[in-house]
Amino acid sequence: MPDFFKASTHAPDSAQGANARKEAVMNSIRSEIALVNVQELINKATEKCFAKCVPKPGTSLTSSDEACLARCLDRYMEAFTVVSRSYTARIGRESSQLREAAAGI
Repeated sequence: MPDFFKASTHAPDSAQGANARKEAVMNSIRSEIALVNVQELINKATEKCFAKCVPKPGTSLTSSDEACLARCLDRYMEAFTVVSRSYTARIGRESSQLREAAAGI
């Protein structure tokens, strides 16, 4: 009989451990997705800016090519930041609305 009580007292701990592992895995997946998104942004920005700013590739970049690339990449990063902040705010608002709706049920 003592084993029965012992097992029942560990069940919540086991569930908490499973939830903690699940959350750790989800956080890891979120980090991996964020990394892939950043890599994609950098690759796309590099590709687009290079095509725009370096019309005749050679062995080195001219100072105007370098200046154009710097401005182009800065604009890409600024645009990404604006979109990212807007998206994050939107997700936050929608999440709050869902929580409020669920609490009202």
